[in-house]
Amino acid sequence: GGIAAYKIVDLASALTEAGCEVRVAMTPSAMRFVGPPTFAGVTGRPVLSGMWSADASPEPHVFLGDWAQLILVAPATANVIGRIASGRSDDIVTATLLAARSPVVVAPAMNDAMWAKAAVQENVTVLRKRGITIVEPESGHLASGHEGAGRLAGSAALLDAMVHAARSRYDLAGRRVVVTAGGTREPIDPVRFISNYSSGKMGFALAAAAADRGARVTLVTTANHPQHHGIAVQRVDTAEEMQAELRSQLRGADLLLMAAAVGDFRPAHLADRKIRREETPSLSLELAPIPDLVASLASDPELDGVFRVGFAAEDSELDAKAVE
Repeated sequence: GGIAAYKIVDLASALTEAGCEVRVAMTPSAMRFVGPPTFAGVTGRPVLSGMWSADASPEPHVFLGDWAQLILVAPATANVIGRIASGRSDDIVTATLLAARSPVVVAPAMNDAMWAKAAVQENVTVLRKRGITIVEPESGHLASGHEGAGRLAGSAALLDAMVHAARSRYDLAGRRVVVTAGGTREPIDPVRFISNYSSGKMGFALAAAAADRGARVTLVTTANHPQHHGIAVQRVDTAEEMQAELRSQLRGADLLLMAAAVGDFRPAHLADRKIRREETPSLSLELAPIPDLVASLASDPELDGVFRVGFAAEDSELDAKAVE
């Protein structure tokens, strides 16, 4: 905590008024300068001030790390910068930073002599190398009475840094992305189907990457996946179900990533009851081709604006097949 903590109240208020969801976490030192009720009042949300609050999440730092799309540490004292650089997690702020999945902006504020010290500058360099955005302190009159570099950057500079960090990470914000995953399952009878070895992991990884970059993502899948913030899951089984779901989901979409392993064939006839071994000494399956989903979607004029990317698994002549 530092004396400049009071300046962040106005910033939190302005962000809230602009429609941002703002949550505040405070170190014990910060609370000596500004009380939690002040931030709660301007954000409309309770302030997290410790790791063991009885009425909060059992893992508040993990909750904040998952929830946040951007984290601002301000004012960042020499102490907190050092603790972040060394990977400490001994309070709600540093623990949240270790659990964070979002861009982080750090705004140092301290005495000019402290800011000039090699130890502080080395820690700042470490943070920069880790991809953290540093908002350089301004020069001017300091609370200590000295003149020099160390004043917390103004709100405009902080906002500019936050916008730049967000745009760099969330370059797909406002885009709608549809991803397919898993191997389709074509039924033989009510209890059996033909499929393939696809796990759906690649499709889920693509969906998660798009969501992490700010896109609204719909995952049309035959497989089970862990929950991921920003992904809406639509379960299907057969190629026909996947095609119908895609035609629905692609209206207004920007991008289709076709990572599903869609079957090439399906049984020509579906048994209406279980095929029993005792009644069927031998079994021959007649297979009918499944229309190419990507080709059928490409022929739909209503989907002309959707950029489509397809994947195919091959086991030989890889270069030649890639050219095709």
